[in-house]
Amino acid sequence: MNLTEKAETINWPITHYIYFEKIGPFHETAPQAWNALHQMVPVISKNNQITGYMSLYKVKPQVYRAGLALSEPPHQLPQGMEYSYFKGGKYSKFVLTGSYKDLPEACGRVFEIVETDKILTRDDFCLENYITDPGKTPEDENITEILIPTA
Repeated sequence: MNLTEKAETINWPITHYIYFEKIGPFHETAPQAWNALHQMVPVISKNNQITGYMSLYKVKPQVYRAGLALSEPPHQLPQGMEYSYFKGGKYSKFVLTGSYKDLPEACGRVFEIVETDKILTRDDFCLENYITDPGKTPEDENITEILIPTA
């Protein structure tokens, strides 16, 4: 697994975010949320400018959101999707290069580092920001930012 283990502090910008939310164990809910989202991308892109793919999640309670960043508030939001004016803020960033299959292990390692390094966190959503397009990028070259809300 190719994961940066030294956190970089960043400020995530305000983001117009639409998503499907699922509650429960991530290994079950994340695929469901992403499948629902991928089916809607063609409809969403007709009326909105997509600027990125990202997930927001809270470990306790188990809330998972698969979604899209947009250039402005959504137009004609598909049924079942929600919108959030996500305020962003200060985050500790770790970067995974490789398969999305490595994300559970990488996130587990990130949470270990946060605890070991005594990084102060705040009660907000963690983010995964998907930098590369898996349809155009070899699996072992995908880049995902794992972002932990920092106090």
